[in-house]
Amino acid sequence: MVSRVLVAMDDSEMAAEALRYALDMHGDAELTVLAVVGEPSQLMWKATSIAMADDPRKKAEEIAAPVLDRARKIADEHGHEITTTVGYGAPAREIVNRAEEFDAVVIGSHGGTLRDRLIVGDVAKTVFNRSPVPVTVVR
Repeated sequence: MVSRVLVAMDDSEMAAEALRYALDMHGDAELTVLAVVGEPSQLMWKATSIAMADDPRKKAEEIAAPVLDRARKIADEHGHEITTTVGYGAPAREIVNRAEEFDAVVIGSHGGTLRDRLIVGDVAKTVFNRSPVPVTVVR
């Protein structure tokens, strides 16, 4: 039985669909939405802004806030409460590292812009191949 599910989310529509899927398929489970910030990008602005902040944890939470607010709104629409958390670093690595605390992972098939996908790589594929628990990839 799946009682704890990790849902990885960014600001993409695929990530929102992954959360909707998790809410529909695992409605009785405890759902935790993870937003990872500080990932590489062409200008490294997110990672740099966090590293240069007086309080890096607070800055990471500030950057992740819109994603987690959207997640809470989607969960409210489904009449479900979720837990939210922020990770820092490479998204695939952060998701895989946290996956062992859960029974399953749900992730969108791709996220962000084309540029981000080319630079960051295929997060869903990496999570699927390296996760210690079952992964559902939603598209």
